Amino acid sequence: MNKLLYFLLIAINVLCSCRKKETPPVITKDPDYIKAKSFLHRQNDSAFYYFNRVVNRVMDSLQVANAYNYMATMQSDVGDYYGSQESLSASLKFLNAENVKHRRSLASNYNELGLTSINLRNYDAAVGFFDKAIFFTADSNFKLIYLNNKALAYQKQKDYARALEIYHAIIRKTTDKETFARILTNMATTKWLNDLSYNAAPELLSALEIRRQEQDRWGQNSSYAHLSDYYTTIRPDSAYYFALKMFDVAHGLGSPDDRLEALEKLIRVGPLQETRQFFKTYHQLSDSLLTARNAAKNQFAFIRYEVEKNKADNLTLQQDNTEKKYQLLKQQVLLYFALIVIIIGAFWYWKRKKRLEQEKQEAIRESRLRTSKKVHDVVANGLYRIMSELDHDSDLNKTALADKIEDLYEKSRDISYEKVPFSAGLFHDSVTELISSFANDSIKVVLVGNDVALWEKMSPTALFDVEHILQELMVNMRKHSRATRVAIRFERQDDKIIIYYTDNGVGMKDGVSYKNGLTNTGNRINSLQGTITFDTNIQQGLKIHLTFPVA
Repeated sequence: MNKLLYFLLIAINVLCSCRKKETPPVITKDPDYIKAKSFLHRQNDSAFYYFNRVVNRVMDSLQVANAYNYMATMQSDVGDYYGSQESLSASLKFLNAENVKHRRSLASNYNELGLTSINLRNYDAAVGFFDKAIFFTADSNFKLIYLNNKALAYQKQKDYARALEIYHAIIRKTTDKETFARILTNMATTKWLNDLSYNAAPELLSALEIRRQEQDRWGQNSSYAHLSDYYTTIRPDSAYYFALKMFDVAHGLGSPDDRLEALEKLIRVGPLQETRQFFKTYHQLSDSLLTARNAAKNQFAFIRYEVEKNKADNLTLQQDNTEKKYQLLKQQVLLYFALIVIIIGAFWYWKRKKRLEQEKQEAIRESRLRTSKKVHDVVANGLYRIMSELDHDSDLNKTALADKIEDLYEKSRDISYEKVPFSAGLFHDSVTELISSFANDSIKVVLVGNDVALWEKMSPTALFDVEHILQELMVNMRKHSRATRVAIRFERQDDKIIIYYTDNGVGMKDGVSYKNGLTNTGNRINSLQGTITFDTNIQQGLKIHLTFPVA
């Protein structure tokens, strides 16, 4: 119930925030601008149409900026907040902060952007926009209004301390009774939200009385909404009374949004026998309002589309008028162009012939290197692995040995093309078999983290490269490191695989050049778009970190 109450309070305060404009006097009174102002709040589709004509035709930048501002307000009123922000951004492009005559329009634009940001629940942005509105206004009354809206943004963030600090500061400077009642209402509500045991009724009722005396119907509507919410949990009958009052005032004001809000309150606190009728009325009004707003949004979009279409048609006509001149110029240009193309073409042919010859030679070199690499990875390392097993496993089964030699033979026959037999589901077994084959009585090998999930989403080509990288590391360990303990740990972090290799051998001294094996390892890591790091700062042994992406 409390969460629902807070949500409704947010809606109330947005409606209660002031959208009063600081519209400067128009320097050049364009007829379309005057027509648009005459239709404002009566026939907004007509007003939007004429304002849109102004922004696409009038040269006076200040008048165009104000027209965009009015269009943004109408879009915001029908719930098109993103369209409103687009219009306000367009308005700002026509204003100059250094021009004193533009500052009031800048303040109005930033205030409207702040209110739109509150409706979109982007409260940090709203605070920034209100600060700019305050900066650009020189009118003390408008400054109080913008400060009130800034406090409202802090209230939405539940930063009640900052909101109350602003309310306490501005209420002492307020001389206008309607503004005083608005700030008093917002301040009392914020105190209550900050501490639900706070008695906000005296201040809320005081603000209501001021609004009655000033015949401020919109203000009374706001007061009834706040009082109904305040009494919801402590005195439901009073909450029901004030919700009814709000409904009657909203009906008189012709505000469907406020009527919907009042009906929400009546459904929550009203007698059960009347709730069904309230609920029915709510849905009828909600559907009607949604239909009307969607129609307004579509109408605004259609108006803009028609204007843009007319502009495009005019550009097409202009293009047709220049087409003949263009064709004549084109013929002259083509003549010179053909001559240039012939010259460039001859030069290009010579360069291309030279480049193809270079590419051919490079392809031959790459083919030789690739074949050498395959011989090293497949045949040399395979033979070394079999020799290692023969040295340390006197009971090696002859059939198994023959199978391994036959497999190596088949691989050597197919060395002219790449065969990638790996799959992620079985690769962890291949890794275990490979690493374990280098263990013997004098070399202990520890393998950690090699499971099925580790190699998921790895391509067969990548698995092929990983297998040969691991094989190369183990072969180099056996040949050069004189290690007795080797540990290989696998780890997967998000979309990367990390392999930690550690042994207690003689290590790698600075200045030692890479042999073919480690060079191939580096090349394969590069093909995986990974990195290899040798830790040479340890006193004994060797540490290698390999990192590469999964996909």
